[in-house]
Parts: sequence; C-alpha cells; structure tokens
Amino acid sequence: MRKIFVLFLILSFVGLMSIGFSAKTVRVGIVYDVGGRGDKSFNDAAYAGLQRAIKVLKVEGKDLEPGPGGANREELLRTLAEQNYDLVVGVGFLFTDAITAVAKDFPKVKFAIVDGVIEGLPNVSSLVFNEHEGSFLVGVVAGLMTKTNVIGFVGGMDMPLIHKFEVGYKAGAMYVNPKVKVLINYIGVTGEAFKDPVKGKELALAQYKQGADIIYHASGASGEGVFEAAKETNKYAIGVDSPQSWIMPDRIITSMLKRVDVAVYETIKDVKEGKFKSGIRVFGLQNNGVDYERTKLLPLGVVQKVEQIKKEIIAGKIVVPYDDKTFEEFKAKYLKK
Repeated sequence: MRKIFVLFLILSFVGLMSIGFSAKTVRVGIVYDVGGRGDKSFNDAAYAGLQRAIKVLKVEGKDLEPGPGGANREELLRTLAEQNYDLVVGVGFLFTDAITAVAKDFPKVKFAIVDGVIEGLPNVSSLVFNEHEGSFLVGVVAGLMTKTNVIGFVGGMDMPLIHKFEVGYKAGAMYVNPKVKVLINYIGVTGEAFKDPVKGKELALAQYKQGADIIYHASGASGEGVFEAAKETNKYAIGVDSPQSWIMPDRIITSMLKRVDVAVYETIKDVKEGKFKSGIRVFGLQNNGVDYERTKLLPLGVVQKVEQIKKEIIAGKIVVPYDDKTFEEFKAKYLKK
C-alpha cells in the first residue's frame, strides 16, 4: 500500500511539472521605429498585432520606444534579450544592424525584423511586404477618381523601400488612366523623414497648387501634414500602412494597408506553437499582407474595378513593378503608347 501511495505521489508530481512547463507564458518584446507608437500608421500597426496576440494567444507583451534619432535601438533590443524574452521584434529596416549584432550574442532568443532582411542567422525572421501591390490598388483608385488628371506622391525617406510604394502607385494610376500625371516628392534622406509633418504639409501644398487633387503619402507620422494640406485645400489624400480614413473621413479616400499587424501576430503565433522559421517571409496580396481600405468615399464602380484588378494581380495576369527597371518593363507590356 505504501509503495502505491509513493508511486501516486511521484506521478502527481510529474503531472504537475508537465502542466507547469506546458503553461509557460510566451513573452514578446517590441521596439518601435522612428515616430514611435501613436504615429497612426506603421508603428501602430505593429502595436495592434501585439495587442491581438496578448488577447487571443495570451502572451505577455512589452513595447519600447527608441530615443531621438533611434540611437539606442541596440540597447533596447539587448535589454529584452537579457531579460529572456522569447521573441524580440524590431519594427523597421533601421533595426538591421542592431538585430544582427544582438541576435548573434543571444542565439537562444528569437528575433523578427519588419521591413529588413537578415539572412544566415537561424534565430532571425525577416518580415517583408509587397508594398508595390497594395500601392498599385490605391493608384487605381486615384487614377479613376482624379478630376484633374494630376495626382501626387509624398514619400518619407528617399530609398528603395519607399520607391516600391511610389512605383506601384503610379503604375496602378496609369494602368486605368493613361492621361494621368504623377507629381513625386520625398521628405528627406534619413529616418527623421518619417516624423516631419511640417515638411509633409509643405510638399503636399505645393503639389495641390500644381493641380494634384489626390495625394498618396508613404511617410509615417509625416503624413499628418499631408492630411492637413488636403483639408486646407479641399482636396483628397490616401493614407498608408494602417486604415487612416478615420483621421479625416471627408478627405482621406482610402489607405494602402500594409498589414504589419498580421505579420507581427503570425510570427508570435508561430513562436507560441513552436513553428518559428528563420529567413525571409513575404506578405502580399496573396496572403492578406497588403490591401486597400474601403471607405464611404469610394464609389461602387471604383471598388468593383479595384477588386477585379486585385484578382488579376493574385492570378499573375498583372505583374506589378517595384523599381525603375520593372516600371519600364510594365509600361512596355501594359500601357498603350
């Protein structure tokens, strides 16, 4: 009898231990990009993904903001790694060097970078997007809805990543409206270009003055300046990253949705389920990684046309350009002389 009782105690202890181990809470730390939480755009989308994971997956989350200019990015990543967080996420391509350094020092911690590509490290997942596909869709909207046949684009940092937004946008507009002219300006050449609404407004006002009646911005928090310009001139704007029409429902006709929230959530889910994969993970129209925002300002006919084109892109019937070279190829193939 005594042996049976001892065996019962041992089995009970083992059972409790296994319950304890299986119930370990996954801990996720996020460090934001320049502009921080509250940018109503890129960083807020990452925050939404974390919050969804906290609610649905019952993970524990912590989010941190870098100091001016993002000088302490690596320090914040290192702090989370030292505290043994299961997953540490850097929101933005500017984290590339910092995550590379910290991930090498903490091989047991998993890392993810949004918009950056880090290859060759088994504990780093690179979350990238087909921004050109989503931008093509809002370009279609602008091309169909412009009354002046002049539209604008205001980019944040002048770099290849933001060029994808520009190229996709003008290709989409020209695809449905060969007469359209696209005005293009960039705010700056550093990360600070994503949080300069004063410059954003200045550039937008200049484009509206040149005849643009719709401007698409891909400039993070600087986009608030573009929206202010749209309000002042009674013209229209297109948001980016997150659904932004709520900011100015009568002026923002749609937004290009870059589903950073989906990418962050899915990566956290993979970690929780033990399915984390290193390498590059692409989010496009095919897997709901990019899209466009439906708003009350979009006529039914425009929505139907965008939905038709969206299906054609997914089916491979329309190949969306992402840089100058592919844009020239796109023009030669799809645009009539």
